[in-house]
Formats: sequence, C-alpha cells, structure tokens
Amino acid sequence: MSTDQPQTNHYLWAVGATAASIPVGEMVAERYQVVAPQIWLDLHPEELPQAPDRLCEMFLPYLRLYPHRLHVPEVYGVCAGADSESDTPIILLENVPINNNGELYPAITSQWSKASPVRQIYWLWQILELWQPLVELGVAATLVDPEQVRVEGWRVRLRELVRNGTTDSDPAPVPLSVRGKKIDSSTSASRGTTTLPHSRTQASLQQLGQCWESWCRTASVAVADQLRDIAQQMQTPNPSFEAIAVQLNQLLLAQSSQQPLRLEVAGLTDTGPLHDHNEDSCYPLRSDLTAEPDPLIPHLSLVCDGIGGHEGGEVASHIAMQSVKIQVRALLAELLEDPELMSPDLVAQQLSAIVRVVNNLIASKNDQQERESRRRMGTTLTLALQLPQTVIQSDSEGNSHELYIASVGDSRAYWITPDYCQQLTVDDDVATREVRMGRSFYRHALQRPDSGALTQAVGTKDAESLYPHVRRLILEEDGLLLLCSDGVSDNNLIESVYGDFAKDVFSGKLSLEAAVQFLVDQANQRNGYDNASVVLTYCGVSPQYPVVLNLDGLQLENNAQTIELETQLPATEEPVGEEDEEMSEPIDVEVASSSQDWFKIILGVFGILVIILSAGAAVFIAQWLLNPQAFKQMRDRFLPPQPIEQPESIPDSPPELED
Repeated sequence: MSTDQPQTNHYLWAVGATAASIPVGEMVAERYQVVAPQIWLDLHPEELPQAPDRLCEMFLPYLRLYPHRLHVPEVYGVCAGADSESDTPIILLENVPINNNGELYPAITSQWSKASPVRQIYWLWQILELWQPLVELGVAATLVDPEQVRVEGWRVRLRELVRNGTTDSDPAPVPLSVRGKKIDSSTSASRGTTTLPHSRTQASLQQLGQCWESWCRTASVAVADQLRDIAQQMQTPNPSFEAIAVQLNQLLLAQSSQQPLRLEVAGLTDTGPLHDHNEDSCYPLRSDLTAEPDPLIPHLSLVCDGIGGHEGGEVASHIAMQSVKIQVRALLAELLEDPELMSPDLVAQQLSAIVRVVNNLIASKNDQQERESRRRMGTTLTLALQLPQTVIQSDSEGNSHELYIASVGDSRAYWITPDYCQQLTVDDDVATREVRMGRSFYRHALQRPDSGALTQAVGTKDAESLYPHVRRLILEEDGLLLLCSDGVSDNNLIESVYGDFAKDVFSGKLSLEAAVQFLVDQANQRNGYDNASVVLTYCGVSPQYPVVLNLDGLQLENNAQTIELETQLPATEEPVGEEDEEMSEPIDVEVASSSQDWFKIILGVFGILVIILSAGAAVFIAQWLLNPQAFKQMRDRFLPPQPIEQPESIPDSPPELED
C-alpha cells in the first residue's frame, strides 16, 4: 500500500495566456510565487490545491495519459482569482520538466546537435511511442511543437499538452466552477485559459516527418542519412506507422549495440522491525550470486510482495519468483536458437504471457485450497529483463541494450543516476485508477481512505482479468536500475535518499551490496511497518579506459584486469610521413657499463617513450576523425571494456485488494 505524497519538487507550470501575463515576483492566491514566466513555486505544498467541482473535457487528456507520466505532466490543480480583474481559473501542472532550481529543462532542438547518435534516435523513438496515445486524445500537435518537447538526459518530457488545430473556429470553452464558485464562460473564452491551447494546424504523421527532417540537418553523421530517409518516408501520402517504427527500431538497436555493456547486480530482502515473517521474494540474492553460474544473472531481477498473510503471501511470492525464472530461462534459450531479433511488441507479448502463466499457477493453488474473495493469496510482481539480443552488423556484433520492465501491483522500478531519480512504473492502486478513469486529480484521489488499495495483483483472479504493464528502455547511459517493494518506496523514500548513495556507487566508494543494505536500513528506519526488498543493478555503457601505467612491463592496468600495450599500432588510411617512417623502425639500445652511460640510456628510453606515446596519440586522433568505426574496433582491441567492482482504452479495474 503506497502512502506517497507525490513530487518533492514543488515547481509548477501554469497553463495559458493569463498565467504568462503575470509578472515574475508576484504572489498569486496567497500561495504561489511566480519565479519565472509561467513557473510557479507552491509555498504551501502541504495544503490540497483547488480543484473544480466537476472535471471538464480539457482535463481528460492529462488524466487518461497518466500511465505515460514518465513523459507527460499531470494536473496539480487549478487556481481561481489569479488577478484582481478576473476570476478565470488557471490550470497548474506538476511532474513537469522543471529542475530543482525552477528552470525548464532544455528544448530538444537546443540539445539535438550535442547528443550522441544513440540518444538522438532514442529521443525520436520515445516521440514515436507517444504519437498514437496522443493522437487518440487529440493532442498529438504537442509533438510537433519543439517548445513543448523537452529533454532530461535520455528522457523526453512534455511541458504541456496542445490540442490539434481545427479548420473551424475553436469550440467554446466549458465553464468551470472552483470550490462551488461559478466561473463566467465568456470571460474564460476571452482569456483563453479554460481550454487546452490549440495548434494552428491538424497534427499528422507527415507534419512529424517534416519536423524530424529539419532536425536531421544537424544529426550525427553516423545516422543522418538513415534518419533523413525515415523522415521523408513519413511525409509520403500514406505513411505506414508500423514500417516507420520497424526501421527506427532497427537503427536504434544497431547504434546502441556498438556501446559496451556491463551489468552487476545485488539483492536483499528483510522482514522488517514489526513483522515475524517475510512475504516478499526477490531475485537474485547473495546466495544466488555465490551458487553455480546462472544464465539469468545479471540479466534478470525480480521483486514480489506477497498478499494473503503467512500462509498465503509467502507462498504466492515464492511461486511467482520460481515460475518467472523458469520461463525467462526458456525465453533466453529461444533467443540463442533464433538469430532474428524479436520486435518490442513481441517481447512485450512474451512477458505478459509469462506473468499470466504465473497468475494461473497461483489462482489454481487458490482454487485447490478453496480460498475465496479476500482470502485468496496473490502477489505484486515487478521484473526487469535486460534482453541480450545479438545485433549482427557487417563488421561486428553486440548486445542490443534493451531493458524490459513488466509490473503488476505497487512494487516499483526506478532509474537512478547521480543527477536524477526517475520512477519507471505506475502503481495499480485506487488512486491511479481514479485518475486514469478521468474521475479525479491524483492529489485529490490520494485523500480517499482506500487510495493505496491494490486494484490488481497476480493470482487473485483469472488471467483474462490481468493487465500487466510492460515498458522498454534502451540502456544508453550509466545508471542504476532499482526494483523494490512498497515497504521501501513508501513516503517518497527513494526520491529522498538516492543522492546519499548514487554518487558513491558510481565513483566506486560504495559497493552495490553496501548500497542495497543502506536502502533496506533506511526503509526499516523511516517506514518499518512492512517487509523491505531491494534489487539493484549497475548498468554501465561508458568505455572503461586504463588508468595506471606500468613502465616495467609496458602494461596498462584497470581494476583487476591488465591490458598489454602493443608497440605497433594498426595502420591508418592516411599516408605515413617521414617522421612516422623513422619511428616505425626498430630502436636498438646498446648496453653500456658505466653509470653515466646508464643515465644516458635511461634518458633515451624515456625520450623514446614520449615519442612513441605522442605518435600513438596522433595516430589514434587521425583514426578517430577519419574512420570512427575503425577507431572503435582498434580501441576495443587494445582497451576492451572492463567489469567494475562496485559493485491502454482503459480496461475495467478489478476490485480493490488488501496488501
């Protein structure tokens, strides 16, 4: 049961022309401080924001898109009486791309040319994933407005939603009432704040293609031509969304597979200070890491939080864990036999099927034991699978860097770097259901006494009533993947403490095992009323370079592994100059008997080393500039990656469940 009050960042985005006209520094409604145009700071976040007596159509896109909250903002509330001349309400959004300093994250256009090829494609892929949901709700115009599309590292975030333009005049806004106070619809229409802003034209896939093509002019040389081809295909009379998605996905996997990938995992589960038994199960634990080699490690991580007490919850979570492991082993074996890449949709179907098999196993156990209604045991389930698909290219092959997350219930997954902590999953609870059904803002839904009750869990009903959530991410930056039960995530604990351990893990000062223990200890101290389970996976993609020069053996050491430095470098495509030809000749050092001669020899050796290293650097730079792919192969030959030591239409929701 989650008891979170969302968002520790209390900066809000105020929608509309009225909000934009309020000067910086002004106080609004004796609560909000205007810190920048349309950016307001809530000075009393402990108080519930205002909400209309009934939710109008203009709020519906935000509410329906709540499952996409990783990218889409949420309605915080409304503010009536924003100035002395009008009582026109202003929509306030939270979960917006504003940092902790009250500044908007940059627009995608300002960061585009600075991004790596992988990140450029990944940004486009996220936009394409959002296209269909936004089209269905009439707000796809948002994605062709570069000012609305912001980026935070790898993640695409939307500032606000923009309704598709119409050929006719804009429809009249729906009148609002705030706290029983009627708002004049004529005033609302004149100020333009009670409806979503409109784009000037209808959004279409062709328009999106035009937008992308303009970006491709400054795309990385490695992918510019392919992206331009895709953008031009999108502008044909009847573009195929599926064909475009296939091409973009192939390009994304091809680029991501050229990066190294290092994974290390640690897990821990604890009964907690107030319980005498543990209904959680998680994988892998320390005992799993020290046992016989398992192909699932480090690709699979899993957290299950059982429901049904000592005789039910423990059994359900254990059944789920063992069943998932068996089925994922079969999936990985299938990948080895079939070289053809699975599409994201097919993988999502496979993972959903795995969860449903687990569901039926537990449901069958319930039936055998004649458990009815709330006596039926079940479990939450959150699994993360780094799917090691092999991407074969003309001159190399590599891991596809795909990370899939499947979840049911309120156990969560987070992506953590030293700079941010991002919740990747959405809870299956009453508060979430009320928002998705368009019946309440999230902060108001949290006021219900049953807000944290689960609306679905694995094993309580037949599989036909189960709707697993599956999300794919591409690992293109160093980060920590955290899976945890609600005994750890409650009360925004992860958001509060991630800064206390993330930087130390990345710098090597803190091992994964110590970080996991830290999180469990914090959960027992700050929450303490539930079992606590954590699985933490380090995902490294940045190249690992040697850091210690061993002159005795001309070796470069990095961590526990030693790389021999060869004295002859691969030839480049550039012609060799006279100086290079002289340096390529073998250098003979005559042995002398006197100390003076030895001193000269030592000086000579050091001089030769300087020359060799300087020449080698020049060759590497030339190789990098003229042929990046060949440079990468040469780099990987001499400096192979090193392991680190540190380490939805919305279906009807099932009735609430006791956690």
